[in-house]
Amino acid sequence: MASEETPTMTAPSVPTPVPSDIRTEKEDSAASAEEAEKNAPRAWAVRLVTVGIVLAALNLRPAITSLGALLEEVRDGLGMSGSVAGLLTSVPPLCFAIFGVMAPRLAKRFGASTVVCAGMVAITVGLLIRPYTGNTVGFLVASALALMGIAVSNVLMPVIVKRWFPDRVGSMTGVYSMALAAGTSLAAAATVPMTSALGGSWQTGLAVWAALGAAAVLPWIPLVRHRGAGPAEPSQAVAGGGGGEELRITRSRTAWALAVFFGLQATAAYITMGWMAQIFRDSGVSASTAGVLLAVTMVMGVPLGFVIPRVAARLPSQGPMVIALGLCGLAGYAGLYLAPASGAWAWAILLGVSNCAFPLALTMVGMRARTGAGVVKLSAFAQSTGYLISIPGPLLVGVLYQHTGGWGVPIALMAALMVPQIAVGVLAGRNRTVEDEVGPATEAAPAS
Repeated sequence: MASEETPTMTAPSVPTPVPSDIRTEKEDSAASAEEAEKNAPRAWAVRLVTVGIVLAALNLRPAITSLGALLEEVRDGLGMSGSVAGLLTSVPPLCFAIFGVMAPRLAKRFGASTVVCAGMVAITVGLLIRPYTGNTVGFLVASALALMGIAVSNVLMPVIVKRWFPDRVGSMTGVYSMALAAGTSLAAAATVPMTSALGGSWQTGLAVWAALGAAAVLPWIPLVRHRGAGPAEPSQAVAGGGGGEELRITRSRTAWALAVFFGLQATAAYITMGWMAQIFRDSGVSASTAGVLLAVTMVMGVPLGFVIPRVAARLPSQGPMVIALGLCGLAGYAGLYLAPASGAWAWAILLGVSNCAFPLALTMVGMRARTGAGVVKLSAFAQSTGYLISIPGPLLVGVLYQHTGGWGVPIALMAALMVPQIAVGVLAGRNRTVEDEVGPATEAAPAS
């Protein structure tokens, strides 16, 4: 024992044994270091995924806003009625509701990066072929293909941010939101001038956005081929499984209020993206100026997308913010009804502020659930139900426009929908969680 505990001047004939606890500690330390190095994302992969997130976000709205800027030319070129054009503006929320639900399962099977890469390919192909299909049905199918890519990518972007940047979720979400708003406004403002510069064909003006989609595919290809370069991708985190399966979200009044609020704000947003440029054009504003006005509305989401979540998270109740955004919307619709051309810039700004109910809704999703599993289930329920609720709005606006011959009744409908949006938003913004309403915390229930 002396030779193990006390050093001597002469070397022992037998090597000094290392105590088992010290040996285990060293082995564990080495194993932990090796595991950490194995799971740590490589520097080149982090840079690629950053570029990929930005480029993907830039592609999540141009398919919609570029069409809104050229909707009159598309209607004339394909012989669409106002009702069919309204159906076209209802396709985005329909695709988001249907394909968005599929995204977690696809990611669990193939990996989130692979699905996003496929989503960018779908966007590129859909945008490239839809102007040249030659008929309304083909145009709708190609649009649905692009929107399918948008839907799965939209759902999985937060998963990828959380996986690759767990300690920078806020900043990377801000970058993602800024790029999304920038892509939205860029397509609204640039589509008409680019169409004129490229010869005046609306087909070319729409198809050119496929180039941006193709650029977004490139960063994801190495990430798909070298999936081991990134951090581990837990299937439960992607699929939203785990202990939250016992939470019966449909029994929560707050969950339903948040779902209806999400649906009504999405209704307003897609009516704006699909029809606002046309409203301005019919009031005498030029096509290019109408596109810029739509871009102004969309670009308001860049600065406010950073500010609103931070302010909302500090308030115990988000009701006052819901009311403030709703009043901006009512003022904007009143302006469109009374003086659409003379006050066009003011109405565009007010409606842009009102449309920032979207980041507020996402913030409330995180605040209205106490557990991680609760957030996943609440987010899935609120978004899928909300997008289903938003489908009839743009279609109804198109039908009313066609049958009344003007924008008075459709604008009155938009303003009327803002009233229940404020009411359910105040209910959703109350300081409570869905776990409090439907039973004990979800982590206490064993996963089946």
